[in-house]
Amino acid sequence: MARVNSEFIDEIRQSDSFDASACMHCGQCTAICPMGLDLLPRRLFFYVGAGLEDKVIENRETIFSCLLCKLCEENCPRGVNIADDVRFLRNYINRKVHKLARN
Repeated sequence: MARVNSEFIDEIRQSDSFDASACMHCGQCTAICPMGLDLLPRRLFFYVGAGLEDKVIENRETIFSCLLCKLCEENCPRGVNIADDVRFLRNYINRKVHKLARN
């Protein structure tokens, strides 16, 4: 069972590095992904927006599988900076799960 983590929501909101608010969950990014990662980014953005930190961390392998090729960004009708958001989540996971210091 996934739990809403209000601290996770607060940390995301305070960040200047993560902004998926323009995402309208159209699926264009998923359709164009060369890795076939259907989690990224629309479902992932839903998890983040809903404060489902456990679901984000549970999908860390997929998050780190993203090539950051930006095909999704180039085809996003709303211009969401998807690669930057994925990088933010990678940093978050590295700090929270792997206890690595942020550079």
